Amino acid sequence: MLVDGMALLFRGYYATAYRGYIMKTSSGVPTNGIYGFVKYMWDAIKTFEPSHVICCWDMGSKTFRTEMYPEYKANRGEPPEELIPQFDLVKEVVASFDIPNIGIEQFEADDCIGSLAKRYSNDMHVQILTGDHDSLQLVNERVHSIIMKKGMSNYAVYTPEKLLEEKGLTAAQMVDLKGLMGDTSDNFPGVKGIGEKTAIKLLKEYETIEAIIENLANLPKGMRTKIENELEMLHLSRKLAEIRCDVEIEFDFENALLTIDEEKVRQQFETLEFTRLLKEMGI
Repeated sequence: MLVDGMALLFRGYYATAYRGYIMKTSSGVPTNGIYGFVKYMWDAIKTFEPSHVICCWDMGSKTFRTEMYPEYKANRGEPPEELIPQFDLVKEVVASFDIPNIGIEQFEADDCIGSLAKRYSNDMHVQILTGDHDSLQLVNERVHSIIMKKGMSNYAVYTPEKLLEEKGLTAAQMVDLKGLMGDTSDNFPGVKGIGEKTAIKLLKEYETIEAIIENLANLPKGMRTKIENELEMLHLSRKLAEIRCDVEIEFDFENALLTIDEEKVRQQFETLEFTRLLKEMGI
């Protein structure tokens, strides 16, 4: 199981923060994001029973994508003040489970996940735990994406069949979809005037961006003009959307074998005053 650490941490934080409640230790250290993170991760481990677990992290806002396009994710504000000290603390909690933390400068967690999934899927089944639909481009017979939905123990597990049934597209086409329609959350535009419905219709008919461009003459004039005017941004958006699967990660896979030292976890939880969570997890 490859865990998208930031997805779980932010989800854990906002699950309580939106009500105005920030859990803190007696010394004033905020812990609500970490608390939620552990609950989500532990529930997924119990539900899907992976033999090995790795947690992947973003390593700051500057990546090869911001070098390509400075506006990439520029629409995102600073993280909430109470969440900032939890970024390092949550990695200590993950380490207490003897789960490796992986993050590579200049790359996003998705790129680490994609690279590890490609490396290990030849030998075993890989599950990606995230809330991010970008991971759907990685789905194949050996790699499944577990999308966390609202609430605990609520998952959508995407296989190639499920992806085709629900989206009408293949995993490879998910990258072209973002190239055409852009991504408002990541702040790249794609082709102005082409939304999701039109993009999906084009991909169902022509399959790839390359084939769409080859058949521009067959498109309605308005659509053809939109694509012709935005060809450069179309190709750039596709590059920004594509998860890298070639990141060099030095890592001993045996370190990911899930073997929990309950005493180590207990000590970490006692420091964070997660008394209730200790009872819930039976540690």
